Amino acid sequence: MKYALICTLFLMSVFHTCCGQNQTNTPQDNFSKEHNGYSESQIKELSTSRVPMSMVRHVKQDRNGNILIAAAWGGVFRYDGKSFTNLTTSKIGLHRYWDVLEDRRGNLWFATSDSGVYHYNGKIIQHFTTREGLANNRVMAIYEDRAGIIWFGTGGGVSRYDGKSFRNFTTKDGLSNNDLTTIIEDKTGKLWFGTRGEVCFYDGKTFTVLKNKDGKAFNNVWSIIEDKKGSIWFGDINGLWRYDGSTFTNVSQRGAYAIIEDKKGNIWTTGDVNPPNGDVWALSRYDQKSLYNKKPAVTEIKSGGRMDCLAILEANDGSIWVGSGGGVYRYDGKTITDFKNKEGQQ
Repeated sequence: MKYALICTLFLMSVFHTCCGQNQTNTPQDNFSKEHNGYSESQIKELSTSRVPMSMVRHVKQDRNGNILIAAAWGGVFRYDGKSFTNLTTSKIGLHRYWDVLEDRRGNLWFATSDSGVYHYNGKIIQHFTTREGLANNRVMAIYEDRAGIIWFGTGGGVSRYDGKSFRNFTTKDGLSNNDLTTIIEDKTGKLWFGTRGEVCFYDGKTFTVLKNKDGKAFNNVWSIIEDKKGSIWFGDINGLWRYDGSTFTNVSQRGAYAIIEDKKGNIWTTGDVNPPNGDVWALSRYDQKSLYNKKPAVTEIKSGGRMDCLAILEANDGSIWVGSGGGVYRYDGKTITDFKNKEGQQ
């Protein structure tokens, strides 16, 4: 299998639909638009691979410590520490999988950017689309709040699902932009929404759009987290930001597509090293001891071509998992393991 060719074709075809600000600069190909640049044979190769080989946008962990990986046309995989299991291809079929979530009841949710969401309780699969009330069939994010409500960030607004019915929120309700990228709930119960436009939060009654100290809206926000101190971190086209409830700090001008805080308090990001060029993406670690310095110390763990580092997760054992444009990596603090072949390349 010509993995390099496949990954290159996928990056070319997907970049224009995923990174808002660079849509007009994306090379076009001659493949079918139906599959975003993939031929049927290439999709079949990806979906039958034993390991994730296509673009990984989200990496999560289930209650048993297994790693869950949403790998676009390859399917959603579960890694138990020894081997990968494809959870979707044989049960659901070929779709462009974007996100995955295990809810508090142990049910799995699979988000796709072409066919709504799927709910799997271990026996039965339910399919939710606009026919059932979902705001849009392009679903980019799944989140479960503390009350057990499932929220979906779609290409047509936010959908709230209480287990029985959907309630949708759009710009008509005060949402900053209908094209969603990420969702989190903070310690106070506010829900934060990253969009391809502005970032905003919802207090249960009203949506509030964030503006920086110059009165300008943040734009194209793909990741939001709350750290142990209660500060909100997010990345937009101008880099990595921290918000303490009253003041915004531009921590770095490096891109921050995905963000996590590890157990030691370090902040990790994936994103463009020199936005908006998009030529080199990296996995970066900001040292917790200098986070509040004018120029915090940053260590570049891995760098590569455009969109080489995307999703990020700290597993229970402290290892860092990174989704990329062509699969998934694991960093144990010393060694990076690439799972593209049977043995894993270190």
